[in-house]
Amino acid sequence: MNDLLEYFRLVAWIFSRGFSFFVIVYFILINVVYFLMLVSSFVAIVRYLRRDLFCDFRVIIQSEFSTPISVLAPAYNEQATITESVHSLLKLNYSTMEVIVINDGSGDKTLETMISEFGLRKSHQVYVRKIKTKPVRGIYVSDRPELKHLIVVDKENGGKADALNVGINVSQYPLFCAIDADSILEDNALLKVAKPFLEDERVIAVGGIVRIANGCEIERGRVKTVRLSRKRLPTFQVVEYFRAFLSGRMGWSAINGLLIISGAFGLFRKDVVLACGGYRDDTVGEDMELVARMHRYMYENKLPYKVVFVPDPVCWTEAPETLKILGRQRNRWHRGLLDTISLHRAMLFNPRFGVIGLLSMPYYFLFELLGPVIETLGYVFVVASYLYGVVHVQVLLLFFVVAIIYGMLFSVGAVLLEEISFHRYPRARDLFRLMVYAVLENFGYRQLTVLWRIKGLFDYFRGVTTWGAMQRKGFVTSEQQ
Repeated sequence: MNDLLEYFRLVAWIFSRGFSFFVIVYFILINVVYFLMLVSSFVAIVRYLRRDLFCDFRVIIQSEFSTPISVLAPAYNEQATITESVHSLLKLNYSTMEVIVINDGSGDKTLETMISEFGLRKSHQVYVRKIKTKPVRGIYVSDRPELKHLIVVDKENGGKADALNVGINVSQYPLFCAIDADSILEDNALLKVAKPFLEDERVIAVGGIVRIANGCEIERGRVKTVRLSRKRLPTFQVVEYFRAFLSGRMGWSAINGLLIISGAFGLFRKDVVLACGGYRDDTVGEDMELVARMHRYMYENKLPYKVVFVPDPVCWTEAPETLKILGRQRNRWHRGLLDTISLHRAMLFNPRFGVIGLLSMPYYFLFELLGPVIETLGYVFVVASYLYGVVHVQVLLLFFVVAIIYGMLFSVGAVLLEEISFHRYPRARDLFRLMVYAVLENFGYRQLTVLWRIKGLFDYFRGVTTWGAMQRKGFVTSEQQ
């Protein structure tokens, strides 16, 4: 019995030592990748700002050659924010555009609020289904001259992907911009996100940056004053969004490896999306899945193309303010990531798909999808190794200190990248708070997001396909300040 016990101890020791070595190598590799992405993002942003200095966006507004755009805004139970959002869309600077709001069978008064606010009436327009969707109950327009480009579609509930497909079917223009109905675009956002299409005919999709509106002062669908929320949770998300967009997607865009365009703000070539079959309605990550499918379609058909991220056109969105709602959101995002990688696993490590197959997909698989699991197991095994005498306390402390320091550096680096490039938060105290939160997020917040993402993996394999309720409080207006 003693011999058997010693054997198991030896096996446990070898396994523990081997896994600890794997965790250290993984830790080094992921931080090298993050550092390279931060550097490449900085270089790409500097180049973007230099080009932007010599661009006169008034020419795009006035040019008859600017490609018309259909703006699609799916809305489900968005009564609290729908008025400000639609006003924001109607004020966008662009030469030729239409705004299509799709009410996805809301259970609140989203439709009634729009009918009352914009004087809508039911039209006799025929709904033609290029993509199969849930039934449409009515198409509404306004007789007011200033609202001639506004269309509101009422349909049976089918989810965001189905609502976007309805918008694509109703739209008449060759480019469509997909946004969330609870979002607010800045005046020139559409101009800046459309610019890559005008510069290069190979561009098939463009993503813009999404920022947190919590704490900002909103007036008639416009961000009047940019401020941080007084609450902790939205402020943590501001730092997180800087890291994801400025230090992540900008870097991937530079090598044409961008795999995610946020569902809150993206511009697409409609003919390519139609050729791909539109959005899938059987996944919770329809935005990432569509982009992956567009990459796959272009590679398989040997067509030259580019998917671009631009860091300047801003979309403001309301972030969750409770742990319960934020947890649901991160759970859904991780399930969507796993679903996308599973659906397009043929691209993973496949040289046939170039940068996407050899870099982007492996990155999202190894670091984004498996990262939470490996990080959690790493903590467990490093501690277990210490308890079994495999590592000394000095090594244990060094591991945790270095992990925390690296996390701080990348978060602080993302905040500094924002401050150096776009300086959206003019108040010094807001910048100071962001720097503090970039440090503090490593002590609790980051670990919470890891747990939510792990739960997302378990829920995926349990067959959970729901989004979860995402209650909105509505934007803060100047009268509420």
